[in-house]
Amino acid sequence: MHTIAEVLPGSFGPFAAALSLSAGILLLLLAHGLRRGKRRAWRAAVALLPAGAVAQFTYRHSLLGVIISLALLAPLLRHRDQFAALPDPRSRWRALANFVLMGAGSLTLGLIIVSVHPNRMVGDPSLADRITHVLYGLFGFEGPVEYQGNTSWTVGFSLGALGLLTAVTTIYLAFRPEHPAARLTEEDEARLRSLLEKHGRRDSLGHFALRRDKAVVFSPSGKAAVTYRVVSGVMLASGDPVGDVEAWPGAIERFMDEARAHSWTPAVMGCSETGGEVWTRETGLDALELGDEAVVDVADFSLAGRAMRNVRQMVKRIERAGYETRVRRIRDLGEAELERIRNAAEDWRGTDTERGFSMALGRIGDAADGDCLIATAHKADDQPGEYGDLKAILHFVPWGTDGASLDLMRRDRSADPGMNELLIVAALQAAPKLGIARVSLNFAMFRSALARGEKIGAGPVLRAWRGLLVFLSRWFQIESLYKFNAKFQPRWEPRFVVYRAPADLPRIGFAAMQAEGFVNLALPLPRFLRRRRTTPRVCTHSVAERDVRAA
Repeated sequence: MHTIAEVLPGSFGPFAAALSLSAGILLLLLAHGLRRGKRRAWRAAVALLPAGAVAQFTYRHSLLGVIISLALLAPLLRHRDQFAALPDPRSRWRALANFVLMGAGSLTLGLIIVSVHPNRMVGDPSLADRITHVLYGLFGFEGPVEYQGNTSWTVGFSLGALGLLTAVTTIYLAFRPEHPAARLTEEDEARLRSLLEKHGRRDSLGHFALRRDKAVVFSPSGKAAVTYRVVSGVMLASGDPVGDVEAWPGAIERFMDEARAHSWTPAVMGCSETGGEVWTRETGLDALELGDEAVVDVADFSLAGRAMRNVRQMVKRIERAGYETRVRRIRDLGEAELERIRNAAEDWRGTDTERGFSMALGRIGDAADGDCLIATAHKADDQPGEYGDLKAILHFVPWGTDGASLDLMRRDRSADPGMNELLIVAALQAAPKLGIARVSLNFAMFRSALARGEKIGAGPVLRAWRGLLVFLSRWFQIESLYKFNAKFQPRWEPRFVVYRAPADLPRIGFAAMQAEGFVNLALPLPRFLRRRRTTPRVCTHSVAERDVRAA
């Protein structure tokens, strides 16, 4: 810090110190890029190391510093082929979000820094003077607030570091080449729908591959596909590959090629036992049981019997309160009613962002989703509200030609409790008329641990694990979803997470929480600043396939 300060004017002293600190943080980010094999990180390192050697020799006359810089440069040049990873998906609008977020944070933190030494202040500066001092300090200059002793240096150093970090990260995000996030193209969606028509019966999560915020890679034969989304450097696939099981290895190989090309961490969330076996056999990855999917066979479902007493009593009580249900295909609803249902589902959502990735479609009432089911609850004798007599909604996606998979559950918060139970029972009772033989309900994470941990004879480790899951259920619907699903006496189908190494699991878990909407690190832009939709990016293999078909 002192070396840099010696070559700058006196008023830039704090700025020089901040420059050293900020450069260190940015070098750590550069090291992260090198660890992932990013080509641009390699280029930056190859450019910075000779510059560092020159600076060491010119300003510090340090031969040792020159030797260290050149010693690091030599292996980078020798092993340059190992740094070929392509950029991650991103948008240039992140620069604006970064500037607004970091600028506001720097201003707030700067005010705290300026005011944290009241005993060393000269006089009692006003709030306007303190804000002015912060703004000056973010640009590396002294402001109107004066301090006794070395406090002025400490405050200036801190403000300069904040300002420099804000500027450097914003400039970097603004001027780096754009690499937009992948989206499902119309052609890709049409090909996926064709595969689902032939093979959609095999996986209850198959229809969720049609989420339009996913990308897709196809097998060389085009008979199988893997859909995915990239989150924080993790390439997340969901469910089993779509299509012919015999063609799965080709699609999985394309998926792994794409992960290697970008140095992404490959992972699969919620695949079946068969899918997990194929993934582990073809890639050498490992699998870990994530939870269980609740599947109800319509022919075996009945409200009779002691096991169903609670559900039966709740449904009868709600029906006596004047509620009625309707179960229909999306194509059988009028546009006006569909719009009312969409608006209600949006307003009744319990979170600011739409949750779901592996087991959510992300839309209701699309013209291409005519086979989806909608179950609605109404109370006609009530005063019509904003959405008429509509009180609750359940949306199901197709599972082949004879199944349905639960997508979302929404209800008016003022409605009586038990709306979800009422609509699930209504959907199961109406299923035979609609040609549906099986219905997939919610996914219950760590279901087997919860079930075994509460039984007599469970060991201390299992009981401790169950206790932790119950504790986490205060924030995540773990135990509540298990108990809700268990009401309908389903059969449980295990689902797995596929991963490369145990050290990747925390990163995969965090990326999955982001994808599912439990963690939101992005700063939402105002509607008028949002980028208009551009031509989606397609993966490298898709471009090659189209060229071959054109030839």
